[in-house]
Amino acid sequence: MKIKNLLVTGGCGFIGSNFIRYLLDRPDCPDRIINVDRLTYAGNPENLIDIPARYPDRYVFERADICDFEGLKELFEKYEADGICHFAAESHVDRSIKRPGAFVHTNIIGTYNLLEIARAVPDRFVLFHHVSTDEVYGSLGKRGYFRESTPYRPSSPYSASKASSDHLVRAYYRTFGVPVTISNCSNNYGPYQFPEKLIPLMILYALRGKALPVYGDGKNVRDWLYVEDHCDAVWRIMQSGKKGQTYNIGGNMEMENIAIVEMICDILDDRVGLLNGGPRRRLISFVKDRPGHDRRYAIDATKIQKNLGWTPRESFLTGLGKTIQWYLDHPRWVERIQTGEYQSWIKEQYDP
Repeated sequence: MKIKNLLVTGGCGFIGSNFIRYLLDRPDCPDRIINVDRLTYAGNPENLIDIPARYPDRYVFERADICDFEGLKELFEKYEADGICHFAAESHVDRSIKRPGAFVHTNIIGTYNLLEIARAVPDRFVLFHHVSTDEVYGSLGKRGYFRESTPYRPSSPYSASKASSDHLVRAYYRTFGVPVTISNCSNNYGPYQFPEKLIPLMILYALRGKALPVYGDGKNVRDWLYVEDHCDAVWRIMQSGKKGQTYNIGGNMEMENIAIVEMICDILDDRVGLLNGGPRRRLISFVKDRPGHDRRYAIDATKIQKNLGWTPRESFLTGLGKTIQWYLDHPRWVERIQTGEYQSWIKEQYDP
């Protein structure tokens, strides 16, 4: 069954907005995409500023909170949604350490609300796809990989809340028969990423000549995935994945944090010139490690590669080059984020 009216939660965020752009350019796109986003600090409708005019009959935005059950249910019926792709989440580990309650509320209760609404219309509903993270698995040593069968061992309030939502999704499949798929992805990077995350933060700090803070010894390892490759994988799972199954999505690109920061410095030195006559690497400073900082993540993506034929297109070097160039080419977007100007625009457009 084809999804006709797809509700995308968190569609104004980094991955969600990239997914909507990716999907609307495809011939197999659903008839209509309903973007539901509360517009928290990381939700920026300017990420999709050109989309309403380009796709007036196929795209609609609704400002709504997934923790508001009645309001969400009303939207679900208004648009006769028959599919959900669930990106909406509080997602920054550092913020979860300072304010864990917000992560429990949004990531667990919000997911519960969506599942309840989906199971209320079994004759109409086609698929609930839940987007999760590799952080639910905890930390790896120097060897080994996360597989779909790896036990959950979350380390932060963020990863614990995502682990909880994953379990809820599986339970609604097994208990109520809600058609679901789940994906656990590695670290994403690319255009429109909010600059609290490692890669955009280091790009923007290095451009301005600010110190580049690196946690601990900088040797924490992550597997990196270009956001467009992630979008392609999610849609592949939604179209061809087996109901009730989990698929790990990885970029096959393990990198130490310090190596990434050094690469960003070198690429910027090459593209925009040295900083005051010297290399940007001299801006790097090591700071106290954060609590519960997992040492290494690495994903085994064999299942999605063998069963669904998906592999990432971008290498880390090509993806990082595209990402840096995007931030260089969009100084106004960056400025509005850094000054908070985008939030004033949101109030003017959407607040009564």
